[in-house]
Amino acid sequence: MWAVCKKEFRQFFSSLTGYIAIIVFLLVTGLLLFVFPDTSILDFGYASLDKFFELAPWVLLLLIPAISMRSFSEEFRSGTFEILQSKPLTPWQVVNGKYFAALIVIAIALIPTWIYFFSVQHLAAQSGMDMGATLGAYIGLFLLTAVFASIALCCSSFTSNAIVAFIASGFACFLIYTGFHAISSISSFPAGADYYIDMLGIDFHYRNMSRGLITMRDLIYFVSVILFFLTLTRNNLFKR
Repeated sequence: MWAVCKKEFRQFFSSLTGYIAIIVFLLVTGLLLFVFPDTSILDFGYASLDKFFELAPWVLLLLIPAISMRSFSEEFRSGTFEILQSKPLTPWQVVNGKYFAALIVIAIALIPTWIYFFSVQHLAAQSGMDMGATLGAYIGLFLLTAVFASIALCCSSFTSNAIVAFIASGFACFLIYTGFHAISSISSFPAGADYYIDMLGIDFHYRNMSRGLITMRDLIYFVSVILFFLTLTRNNLFKR
């Protein structure tokens, strides 16, 4: 499994694509947080990274499919998947190896954003931000990206075209992230049903964790969704 993980990690950074993807993510979030007047946290009047945790999922909706779109589609297109099958690896080891490689790349992209925390903390006039709440919000953001990565990996296992995988995974992430919340807003649902429909979406659970509130219900939800899409990916590879 770790051999596959290291291969994927090296392949991602073997060209400028990996570096550019991370730089673009940091540049976009930095501009949104400190430059653009409508979203700048410098205009809020209080020390908070709430705007970052609100905007980051939308940027990651494009970044993570770009990272994972070639995971299996490129293997299918180039014919190297047959070589991979000849190795003493189970489908689970292949899936987990590629998935953990994507998580490591995502972690590398998120770690530099702690500069935002220290910058706001330094600029704060009084006590600054709550370290515990911020750490909890980062855990929620990482779990959100882990779900997006599992979805993108699953979409990549269905096609040999990387562009199709990118579009499909981006749309699937968008749909699961905000689609259930949009459906729950329809007034025709009976009282109480809208709440349970909203609970099916990622946004419901991420909103709780982005406030620094970590509950067992939210953790179980994220782990369950990740396992569902990884199992779907494994079954798809097993059929091949």
